[in-house]
Amino acid sequence: MTPSARIEAAIELLRSIEGPARPADQAASEYFRAHRYIGSKDRRAVSDLFYGIVRRRAALDWWLARSGASDLEPQRARAIAALVLVEGWTADDFTAGFDGVRYHPKALSPAERALVRALQKHTLDHPGQPDWVRLEVPEWLIERLRPLFGERLERELAALQEEAPFDLRVNRLKATREEALSALEAEGIAAEPSPISPIGLRLAVRIAIANSKAFREGLVEVQDEGSQIVALLTDARAGMRVCDFCAGAGGKTLTLAAQMKNQGQITALDVRESRLARAAQRLRRAGVHNVTRRVLASQRDPWVKHHKESFDRVFIDAPCTGCGTWRRNPDAKWRIEPSDIAELAALQADILDSSARLVRRGGRLVYATCSLLPEENEAQVVRFLASHDSFCHLPVEEIWPAAIGGRCPSFGPNLQLTPASHGTDGFFAAIFERG
Repeated sequence: MTPSARIEAAIELLRSIEGPARPADQAASEYFRAHRYIGSKDRRAVSDLFYGIVRRRAALDWWLARSGASDLEPQRARAIAALVLVEGWTADDFTAGFDGVRYHPKALSPAERALVRALQKHTLDHPGQPDWVRLEVPEWLIERLRPLFGERLERELAALQEEAPFDLRVNRLKATREEALSALEAEGIAAEPSPISPIGLRLAVRIAIANSKAFREGLVEVQDEGSQIVALLTDARAGMRVCDFCAGAGGKTLTLAAQMKNQGQITALDVRESRLARAAQRLRRAGVHNVTRRVLASQRDPWVKHHKESFDRVFIDAPCTGCGTWRRNPDAKWRIEPSDIAELAALQADILDSSARLVRRGGRLVYATCSLLPEENEAQVVRFLASHDSFCHLPVEEIWPAAIGGRCPSFGPNLQLTPASHGTDGFFAAIFERG
């Protein structure tokens, strides 16, 4: 690809995530699958430009508004602004690069040329930018995060701006961590043990891991280290009956199955049949055969009542705002509205109440989110305990040694992981036991 073609591809990707569209990582994956002729270096260049623009959307939009360019087609205008403010492009660069040749961006309009002139001699950062612009968070949301992080606010939000590391989970049904490392090394793939998870690997660079033999044979699976940890805290053991209540495409179900050594029974539930269907291929590749998948009509499906007090462990990866995963999907922060938090909190509470019926006496309920917001995390714990006197709250640090091993990296009764403090996506987990 020519440099201009890379820019046009990035603009196409930006347009694909406008409105209530696909997340950035899904959009990029689908785009490159549909354009397989794009080589690895070009994919990386397109991705870097695309994500660079998405990650600095607030600053770019601040400059567009300041330059009187708010009426321009937004995604193309953001790309133009980024090329000027970050890459230092001049008017001559745009004449050569935006030439309208096939696969290249069309020539600048008069209004776009005026934008370039207005931005010349400036850089992306400006002392006049408010905190929410500088830290790339919606203005209304930064005030909710400020009391949570206090003096750590800037460090935590800066970490959410960085590119996430590329983590793998070792499938212990097929390999030890050392064997998986050797298999990857034999293919020329550099990896090292992840810092916290005993079954995690961290790759030196992001690659198309699905093309590797180690992945195709089920030795490894893509999974953020934080995601591995919250699943492992379930402390699922061989022979148990375990329910993955919001199983989705099965990422954490696979972790639970390996933790149980394929012995016992896992029931994977979800309200979306399409997501559960995607788990089938992953389960086969991993060699998992103790999982039954079932679609629920809702979190209050009669199936739950019919199976009350039937499970040793119930794991809930609750639907949430996902603000702990903004490193992967920085576009998602601009789709959240204040009303979404209240709606999600109500749904989370209902899921907790319903799924609690499945836990037998002496069994555990593990509630997890990939959110940082107290409304979705600590507030749910307080509400649940106040309305379910048959459950007690188990401190995570007491469960950690048996479930994961080593020292618990989080203080307090619950687990809270953040990119700045732990190098993982943002995750929360709380553990309850039925008396």
